[in-house]
Amino acid sequence: MTTIGIIGAGEVGGQLARAVIAHGHEVVLANSRGPETLRDLVGALGSSARAATAAETAEAGDFVIVAAPLRLVNTLPVDELAGKIVLDTNNYMPWRDGRFPAVDTGEKTVHELRQEHLPTSMVAKAFSHIQAPRLLGSARPAGTPGRHALSVSSDHPEAVELVTRLYDELGFDTVDNSPLSESWRSGPGQPAWFAHAHQTREELAANLARARRIPYPYRG
Repeated sequence: MTTIGIIGAGEVGGQLARAVIAHGHEVVLANSRGPETLRDLVGALGSSARAATAAETAEAGDFVIVAAPLRLVNTLPVDELAGKIVLDTNNYMPWRDGRFPAVDTGEKTVHELRQEHLPTSMVAKAFSHIQAPRLLGSARPAGTPGRHALSVSSDHPEAVELVTRLYDELGFDTVDNSPLSESWRSGPGQPAWFAHAHQTREELAANLARARRIPYPYRG
């Protein structure tokens, strides 16, 4: 049994919590408003979930999922996340988060910026091109023909290995789209994004290869 920290308790964080609890893991959840505001969600998730501050969640997790947008000024607990694998579900949406000049010019991806914010952690982009409810509804056992596939991007092989194992456990195949500088290929407006309802490993690999840089802001 693994303890998974989840920072961000909106739809994505909540559905990820349900999915990993269903496979026998424990979760510690945090949001920006404080543990007391998560009482209803934790109650619905049951005894395998508890609420904490972001720092406590980061410290408790064997690895941590960040289901919250990137901010230009880091708000995550760097020290508590040191040495840990951090899964980043974020996508660049300027209409929601503001403009990031380095991302607009193609100099960096938001996930490279997240890695810079967490220099002692191992960041991986994961769970970023699937609608949250499909985390449960689209899952299938390993070996199922046409199994839904998800991508992972990271500069750290150990993070890719962890995400690959987690995807498989939750019911998904994996396509490695590393390093983080390539993570834009599964982002908003790209073929892999539009095919989020279902794509096999072969289809996802082809969609990632078809990706082309697009102007921001994208609102689709």
